[in-house]
Amino acid sequence: MVTDSPSSGWLGHTAWGQGIPAPLRRFMRTEAGSAGVLVAAIVAALAWANVDNHSYEAVWETELSIRLGDAGVALDLRTWVNSGLMTLFFLVVGLEARREFDLGDLRDRRRFVLPFVAGVVAMVLPVLIYLLVNQGGPGLHGWGVAMSTDTALALGLLALLGRGVPDQARIFLLTVFVVDDVIALAVIAVVYTEEIRFTPLVVAAGIFGVLLGLRALGVRRGLVYLPFCVALWGALLASGVDAVVAGLLIGLTATAYSPVRGALENASGLFKLFREQPTAELARSASLGLARSLSPNDRLQRLYHPWTSYLIVPLFGLANAGIAVDGAFLAHAFTSPVTLGILFGYVLGKPIAVVGVSWLLTRLSRGRIRPAVGWAAVLGSGTIAGIGFTLSLLIATLAFDGPQLAEAKIGVLASAIVATLITWAVYRITASLPKARRARALLGDIDQLVDLVPPVDPEHDHIRGPADASVTLVEYGDFQCPYCGQAEPVVRELLTDSDLRYVWRHLPLTDVHPEAQLAAEASEAAAAQGAFWQMHDLLLDHQDKLVTADLVRYAGELGLDQQRFRDDLRHNVHADRIALHVDSADLSGVSGTPTFFVNEQRHYGAYDIATLTRAIKAARARARVRRPPTGDRRDRR
Repeated sequence: MVTDSPSSGWLGHTAWGQGIPAPLRRFMRTEAGSAGVLVAAIVAALAWANVDNHSYEAVWETELSIRLGDAGVALDLRTWVNSGLMTLFFLVVGLEARREFDLGDLRDRRRFVLPFVAGVVAMVLPVLIYLLVNQGGPGLHGWGVAMSTDTALALGLLALLGRGVPDQARIFLLTVFVVDDVIALAVIAVVYTEEIRFTPLVVAAGIFGVLLGLRALGVRRGLVYLPFCVALWGALLASGVDAVVAGLLIGLTATAYSPVRGALENASGLFKLFREQPTAELARSASLGLARSLSPNDRLQRLYHPWTSYLIVPLFGLANAGIAVDGAFLAHAFTSPVTLGILFGYVLGKPIAVVGVSWLLTRLSRGRIRPAVGWAAVLGSGTIAGIGFTLSLLIATLAFDGPQLAEAKIGVLASAIVATLITWAVYRITASLPKARRARALLGDIDQLVDLVPPVDPEHDHIRGPADASVTLVEYGDFQCPYCGQAEPVVRELLTDSDLRYVWRHLPLTDVHPEAQLAAEASEAAAAQGAFWQMHDLLLDHQDKLVTADLVRYAGELGLDQQRFRDDLRHNVHADRIALHVDSADLSGVSGTPTFFVNEQRHYGAYDIATLTRAIKAARARARVRRPPTGDRRDRR
């Protein structure tokens, strides 16, 4: 083990703040930004309908047809939005659900038990409340309106409620309701479809089989899939099943994975060929190589998620949220079983189901199955789940018309407002708790999934800082990587924290940094003479001078045995140690530098001082409330 304490003079700042965000964090950030746009669209729809309801309805009932010869599709604008554009929204929902199963917490299938049960009960209980309120009434058929949480809007509004809400609470919300939209769409297809035509449904199944076959064959070109996706949408539309199901099916089949180092090396090789011979064909090959290094899930999310969040869902809100209201209508609506059934179903049913199931499973399993967050976050997730907008309005338009449709819309909008206010109160009260109790209430004490393989080993890793620190920051780095050089002042400032230890692991990207491997071996040759960290600092301070002569000169400046140092480099004495680090990077899903891990969990945000400091503070809070270990309870990939 090599240890060192940071020098008091190691203070620095970097203006660089760009990082590669995790898909989930990018998803949540987009929803937070788009929530305001959606709220504005709802307000605009209400204003428009109350100023001139005739023009509002006339616009959305305008027919738009697409024809090719005698064949074609003719729908009004509202239906084009609800069953056409919203297909892309449900594509993104399917993509995010698949990403959670492939890369998120749900990759440990045991952790799917609580979210699945809580999600199902949180759909059933509101429906039962709605049926109880509407028993024997004409609105009984609309029970599906009270069923589905608008997870995207809930995430967005949750992000707007305050900075004190931890990411783990948002992740818990997403995992609990990952099955929500799937079940709700199944209900639409089975219950709210007036007539199902068998032949188009068989055609749709055949087309979907072709899409699965193309994926199995490794076809990556989006243009190849496009005509089959359009045909699948058309077949489902002709069958009577809501065509938005096509988007969800396609999204669920798009696998998610982190870029692998081999694919990235292949992409950089193609770019080098283009750099040497900048021809159109080599440019195309390099572009395809870069695209193929990303998973289909990631590429589709990057393409469609901003469009659905900032344009399609707000357009859906504009087309469906308009209700002409006055005092008499509101007085009637809030005595209507339809409105009250929806309101009570969401505001009472959702939190009771989420909290109740979480508590019951924790008790029955004696803590083996329990929420991944604290109980305040569980309650907040349950209350914010009372927001049902997108699918609720979609089902309402299928189940009702006339005054009942307006009453259902009032119920949905009122539920969203009340659920937001209650959630704000939950987190406001939590914020007033003493620091230690607040951390436990928000974060809980469950062990997090471990991303780092193998874990830090004081006997073999290079460690800087106190051995008993509550937070460990691991960096996979490359001495020639300019981004590692830019991150180094940040690391040095972080090391002024007396409760932080820092570990460096090698990941020389030899396809783009030709001297990186030799520099890594030089640092290990210096470590053999007790000077790893001194050489580490010199190499990152002189990234443009890493040839053998420079390295030997640095060894002399540090007072090392230069002949022994030179012989170690000449005979690649320490290459095997570098290879072990590279293997650990592959096992940990690391393909680029710098990549950081905070307490064995991968850090996906930017690595400026503010972002890393927040991540370290969150890890320290979780470390303080974590339950004492009983044996080896860590989860591994």
